[in-house]
Amino acid sequence: MKRLLFIDRDGTIIEEPADEQIDSFEKLKFVEGVIRNLVFIRQRLDFELVMVSNQDGLGTDSFPEETFWPVHHFILQTLKGEGVEFDDILIDPHFPEDNAPTRKPNTGLVEKYMKDPEYDIANSYVIGDRDTDRQFAENIGCKFLQIGSWDKVAETLFAGERYAEVRRTTKETDIDIKVCLDGTGKCDISTGLGFFDHMLEQIGKHGMMDLTIHTKGDLEVDEHHTIEDTAIALGECILKALGDKRGIERYGYCLPMDDCLCSVALDFGGRPWLVWDADFHREKIGEMPTEMFLHFFKSLSDAAKMNLNIKAEGENEHHKIEGIFKALARSLKMAVRRDIYHYELPSTKGLL
Repeated sequence: MKRLLFIDRDGTIIEEPADEQIDSFEKLKFVEGVIRNLVFIRQRLDFELVMVSNQDGLGTDSFPEETFWPVHHFILQTLKGEGVEFDDILIDPHFPEDNAPTRKPNTGLVEKYMKDPEYDIANSYVIGDRDTDRQFAENIGCKFLQIGSWDKVAETLFAGERYAEVRRTTKETDIDIKVCLDGTGKCDISTGLGFFDHMLEQIGKHGMMDLTIHTKGDLEVDEHHTIEDTAIALGECILKALGDKRGIERYGYCLPMDDCLCSVALDFGGRPWLVWDADFHREKIGEMPTEMFLHFFKSLSDAAKMNLNIKAEGENEHHKIEGIFKALARSLKMAVRRDIYHYELPSTKGLL
């Protein structure tokens, strides 16, 4: 079946000026990375490209067609010169208040594709910059990619979304974890241990991955099972989200935090190992026993099949462990970064 990319124009292919009208060449500027990545998509993928755009007041005195069409054709000819031709161009000229069936997020312009059984709508995408584009995708019944970076859009289309879920249930813990390696740092974390939640949030926030962790453990016994099993499930989830590891940087980082210097170097080479050089002199930080820090990272390393080398120096115990978690997050961000232009295993062995 055929797949489609419904691509918005203003704000997605070209930058949108303050008055939201591209009515002169002086206002025309392509979005960063759009041409390079559209060329990649056209050459390497099998999507049909369909431009779908709302143009407020097209043909009115304030926005006459004789100013719109030369700019529009220049955009198309520029892209065509780089090998990017749209299979279809759909432009709706109605004002927002018209709420015409052909005006996004309504689907009148694209119903011919929605009704055609040759098209795989569920695995097609809308690419846009607004909430109306997201709603447009929902109304069509396809996926949505928001423009933040065209590099990330092309990466997702080419290599897929790196998302995984793990559910781990034992007599001691019940854990549900979701990881999106290509997220924005959104976190929803609840383990019953406030300081542990705070540390896990560092991984999502500073690693730019969306992280959901819900753990119910036997805290009436102690904290051990909750911390250990969460580490195991998180490691399994990261490993699952990495998939075949093609194109990843593989390695990754040190950072200072006030009086502390913390370094976390890692390798997703498939061979778990932990080097731990960090001493703590308090029994607990928050509700978290300091003896469990090493145990957490050892369990995480084993489950994710990664080599971890962790060192921390300094006086403030809170700063030391928070620095370690933040350094881990930045190391993860570096190591999972994916390069679709060099999409191969980062190993001379041919296997990770």
